[in-house]
Amino acid sequence: MRIRRKYRLARAFRKSRELRPVQDNTRRISQEDILLVCTMRNEQIRLPYFLEYYRGLGVDHFLFVDNGSNDGTVEYLQGMPDVSLWRTTASYRRAGFGIDWMNYLKRRYAHGHWVLVVDPDEFFIYPFCDTRPIRALTDWLDNSSIRSFSAMLIDVYPKGRLDEVAYQPGQDPLEIANWFDSGNYTISLNPTYGNLWIQGGPRARVFFADRPKKAPALNKIPLVKWDRKYAYVSSTHALLPRGLNRVYETGGGEKASGALLHTKFLDTFGAKAHEELARNQHYAQSAEYKAYAEAMDQEPELWCKWSERYINWRQLEILGLMSKGNWA
Repeated sequence: MRIRRKYRLARAFRKSRELRPVQDNTRRISQEDILLVCTMRNEQIRLPYFLEYYRGLGVDHFLFVDNGSNDGTVEYLQGMPDVSLWRTTASYRRAGFGIDWMNYLKRRYAHGHWVLVVDPDEFFIYPFCDTRPIRALTDWLDNSSIRSFSAMLIDVYPKGRLDEVAYQPGQDPLEIANWFDSGNYTISLNPTYGNLWIQGGPRARVFFADRPKKAPALNKIPLVKWDRKYAYVSSTHALLPRGLNRVYETGGGEKASGALLHTKFLDTFGAKAHEELARNQHYAQSAEYKAYAEAMDQEPELWCKWSERYINWRQLEILGLMSKGNWA
C-alpha cells in the first residue's frame, strides 16, 4: 500500500504539468482556511448556486480544475478573490479521472487544511448543517482526532420527466429535484482498501436494473484533514493510507457521517450524458454514460411510489442514511 500511495503521488506530480494556471489566488489562503477542490467541464450553469451554497457553509477558498470547458465557465470564475483556477485540455481518463490533478493541488496547497472534494452537482450535508457552519464540524473532528469524514451519495430527482422543468442559473436544484430512494441500497466491505462499497438508489433501479452490481458506487469520503502524504486512489471512494477509509464502527455504535445530495438529474442531464459518452473519458469505457444515454432515449422517470420527498438531514438520519454519531 505504501508503494501504491507513492505511485499515486508520483503520478500527480507528473500530471501537474498538464495544468495551466488561469487565476492563482492561493496566496490568499490562510492557515485555518477550509478548502474545496473540484474538477469540472461545462458546468457554468451550476456554478452560481454551487458557490453560494458552499460559501454559505463556510468554505474559504475554491481550487478548480477546468477540463476544457467551452460554455463560459472560465470567464465566469475569473475575478473572484476566493477562487484559484487551473485549465487543462488533457485526457480526464488518463489523469485517473481527474484524481491526479486534484491530488497534486491538495499536496501543494492543502497540507494541514480540511479539504472538501465534490463535483458541481454534489451538495454536502452533515449533522446540524442547518444551524452550524462546516467549521463547527471540522473543529469537532479535530478535537476527536478524526481525520476523515464520510458521506453517502444520495441521488435526488424530480417527480415526472427529467426535462419537464428547466433549471435556471442560480437556482437551488432541490427546488426541482427533491425526491430520493430511502431504501434498496446494498453495502459490502472492499477488502483491498478497507472502505465500504455502497450501491443502489435510482441509478441501480432504472439505469442498471438488469446488472445492479455494475451500478455506480455511492460511498464517498469527501472531507479530509489533508496531509501531503495522502492520496485518493479511486475518485473520492478510497484513500491511502488505508486508515482514512475506516469511517465506520466495527464494534457497535455509529460514527458520525453526512450525505452528498447528487443533483445530476435535471433537464440538462440528457445532453450531458450524450456529450460525455461521445468524449469517452469516464470509467470502464464510459459504461455508466452509455447506460444513461440509452435509457434517456426512452424518456424514463426516476420517481416511483416508494420515493421519499427530501426534507432535511434529520430525515436522512432517521432513515439510517447518515448519522450524528456522538456529536451533540
